[in-house]
Amino acid sequence: MSYQMIHSCIRVLNLEKSEQFYQDALGFKVVRRKDFPEQKFALSYLRSSGSDFELELTWNQDQAEPYELGNGYSHLAVGVADLEASHKRHAEMGLAPKPLKGLPGQGARFYFLADPDGYLIEVVKV
Repeated sequence: MSYQMIHSCIRVLNLEKSEQFYQDALGFKVVRRKDFPEQKFALSYLRSSGSDFELELTWNQDQAEPYELGNGYSHLAVGVADLEASHKRHAEMGLAPKPLKGLPGQGARFYFLADPDGYLIEVVKV
């Protein structure tokens, strides 16, 4: 039996702001959106170019306080060929990326930035 990754879901306070972040910062595209006004929530599905894996953004209309993200160091990871140019671009966008880092014995291989709700995204050199 085999399984394939379909999507990962995160909950957001402002759907439009989060969609815009993932589009502007990472080049994701909204591929579909499902609105459920009577149940007071909406789902937005985004993909990166060349991938079938989706990021599902869930917006609950009645949520006023930020979600508790926990301390498990959960994050999404995206790959990029030019890590330094990506880091510079995110800094110029005012996204405050963390410093470039690498594992022991390696040069710079990744950095982190946070989306509007504080979810971490690891940008990895591929």
